[in-house]
Amino acid sequence: MVDRAAAVGAWESLFRAQVAIMRNLAEEFPSREISMNEYDVMFNLSRQPDRSIRLRELNKHVLLTQPSVSRLVDRLASRGYVHKHPDPDDGRGAIVELTEAGYALFRRVAIDHMSSITTRIGDSLTAEELVQLTALCDRLRLGSDESH
Repeated sequence: MVDRAAAVGAWESLFRAQVAIMRNLAEEFPSREISMNEYDVMFNLSRQPDRSIRLRELNKHVLLTQPSVSRLVDRLASRGYVHKHPDPDDGRGAIVELTEAGYALFRRVAIDHMSSITTRIGDSLTAEELVQLTALCDRLRLGSDESH
């Protein structure tokens, strides 16, 4: 049986570290063309086959609510960074696709953003600790997904 106080203490530490790091990264976000949330959507699209995904699936990958993601996607589409079109397999759904212009912008911003991440995370932990942190976070995330 896990000690409740230890579990709560670990959660508190993890949560506060995440909030502090996200605040620092937001302050240093290297783009005036897109926000950090828009970058997150573009990042997730860039990792998909054909840089395209159903809007409903995209919602599962980002940290925003469904209505917020829909509005954000519409803003990105109006600026030519993504293309949104009806899902040919399900007319009620939509497919979101990262355009070439969106991908080029994403890559430019990603280079500087990765430098900020490396400074905030990589300079604080050893290579071995980074591997361990990744494994622990993946276990927490996957265990959380399985319990629902």
